[in-house]
Amino acid sequence: MKQFKGRPVVPGTVKAEALVSKGGFNTLASYQKSLMFGDKKATCSDQNNPDLYGKPMSGKALCLPQTIGSTTGGMVLYCAAALGRQPACLLFSKPIDSLAAAGAILANVWTDINMPTVDSLGDEFLEYVKTGMIISVSEDGTVTVE
Repeated sequence: MKQFKGRPVVPGTVKAEALVSKGGFNTLASYQKSLMFGDKKATCSDQNNPDLYGKPMSGKALCLPQTIGSTTGGMVLYCAAALGRQPACLLFSKPIDSLAAAGAILANVWTDINMPTVDSLGDEFLEYVKTGMIISVSEDGTVTVE
């Protein structure tokens, strides 16, 4: 078990299974099929992300370095949350970009969804965590990897 301390962008507590991407997360490409065709598991549809492609994202602790791609990224996160297809939490090794932050904050403010979001966890976090590990997030941005 190891703990990492990051900055809570959207505070909250959650315990979930890790889903790890070593590359940037394209929010639109990853959620596009789920939002268009009603996939409640939110199976990742981004063929350019071999770590996540074809894996369900809903309810997982999504661990990634940063988001990349479309300027619609924030709205995609909000829409996924509004439909109940969001990850359990978003955990960034690097500082969060403004679009992902906006999506996480909008989901928190405009829905009843709790999607804790923590950034600046460091490169060591992403090197340590593996898909399938159990993650606990605390209100203060402490992330425990079991």
